[in-house]
Amino acid sequence: MQGLMMHRPLLQGDLLDYAADSFPAAEIVSRRAEGDTHRQSYAQTRARAVQLSHALERLGVTMGDRVATLAWNGHRHLELYNGISNIGAICHTINPRLSAEQMIFIIRHAEDRLLFTDLTFVPLLEKLKDHLPGLRYVIMTDRDHMPENGLDALCYEDLLANEDSSRDWPELAETTASGLCYTSGTTGDPKGVLYTHRSNVLHALSVAATIGPDLGKQPRILPVVPLFHVNAWGLPFYAPLAGASLIMPGPFLDGASLWDLCEGEAVQSAWGVPTIWQGLYAEIVKRGRKPEALHHIVVGGSAMPRSLTARFEELGIDVNHAWGMTETSPLGSQGSLTADKDDLPLEQRLDLKATQGRRVYGVEMKIIGEDGRRLPHDGQAMGDLYVRGNVVASGYYKNDRASAAVIDSEGWFCTGDIASIAPGGILTIRDRAKDLIKSGGEWISSIDLENHAVAHPKVAQCAVIAMPHPKWGERPLMVVKPVSPDDLATLDEIKALLAPHLADWQMPDDLVFVDEMPLTATGKISKLTLRQQFAGRAAS
Repeated sequence: MQGLMMHRPLLQGDLLDYAADSFPAAEIVSRRAEGDTHRQSYAQTRARAVQLSHALERLGVTMGDRVATLAWNGHRHLELYNGISNIGAICHTINPRLSAEQMIFIIRHAEDRLLFTDLTFVPLLEKLKDHLPGLRYVIMTDRDHMPENGLDALCYEDLLANEDSSRDWPELAETTASGLCYTSGTTGDPKGVLYTHRSNVLHALSVAATIGPDLGKQPRILPVVPLFHVNAWGLPFYAPLAGASLIMPGPFLDGASLWDLCEGEAVQSAWGVPTIWQGLYAEIVKRGRKPEALHHIVVGGSAMPRSLTARFEELGIDVNHAWGMTETSPLGSQGSLTADKDDLPLEQRLDLKATQGRRVYGVEMKIIGEDGRRLPHDGQAMGDLYVRGNVVASGYYKNDRASAAVIDSEGWFCTGDIASIAPGGILTIRDRAKDLIKSGGEWISSIDLENHAVAHPKVAQCAVIAMPHPKWGERPLMVVKPVSPDDLATLDEIKALLAPHLADWQMPDDLVFVDEMPLTATGKISKLTLRQQFAGRAAS
């Protein structure tokens, strides 16, 4: 027997409509590339997204067309998220930190019709344009700031100026594609993940149910995670659902700028990768206090060093360690503590916060051993992490071979992470499969070594990579960016720090120093580059 409840499609446009109707006090605050600060309400955001949608249709954009963005976090980028997707076209966010070759590949692979760009990236696109025939450009600024350019580009504000600001969004099938984001993998060409309206709405509800309670009513959130990356952790869809104000940093991502923005805009929660929080913490130390309203940060992208988590917790800032990937929309697990854990001593809370937390509703997880069998969720067994659910990719865009390589016979997605799952569903990422070090037939986690080493006061950043060894197969090499080049940690000091936590055979054999860590397009330390840099160095 079928029930008698109405069925309405889950569409992103309904989220923006809800915010425009229900949260008149919420605002989108943007530090813009032009140098000013701009404010608008959700109602104004909706009106401008509608104007944009009319302009797109006038330019010939139709259902299923891909429209690209190359832009910082700001109100115009949020308008694009909505104006493109809400008429059935696909918002393709491009990471400007990709190489020129990768950028050309994904624009061609996506077959983008239009590309919207911030002022910052106009020179880059002028260099690439000969490789992208037929692509039309729009510069996201007003007429007064419109630069001379070789792109024959349109002006964003001119495009919107004479368009009607009212319409009902078309009623789409909820499985209509809405967003396209390419992974920045270290091997092969980037792979496209194609989100749907349904997956993004369900993801927003999941964020609201799991992280939302820690944020309070209509929070003021700083998304340092860029809108061009990993579906922006779902914030463009969660924020209107929750009536959250979004404080957009634009291109100003240094510690001082973020401290000022948090303080000036009463930011309560900020979301970003660990390198961002290292910069903000240094600024907090410099100024002698945290931004007054800031009480919560969400960390993702890579593991947050335990020592840095402890420093924020001691300041009264709750650290929520989340895990996910482009292919999971991205939130797969999150580490907010349950009520029974709130009164634990700091060290015990830090133990829990060092994990990736509980899976979110709608994402199932399993770990598979080397023999292909499922492993127990006992917190000890480590294996390949597989996930499935309504917010998990079922394959890659126009790439059957890559899709077949990651989806198993039961429809589970192989993440490439090595993990354990403890009773209570607590996920711990032990390493990326490609970053594990196999020494004498036993596995060494690079993450464990790194997280303990960065607690040393002379270590600013740390990465551990495998070096070939004639006897043991592989041994760990520790690469360190020092706090000061004039005061370097010794290998013996590092080993003494690691000794309470790791066995002798897990210790690094060698220690090298670098002036700067190479970073990937998503702001993570590039171990591929480090492996290439130290390829001729054999383990001792």
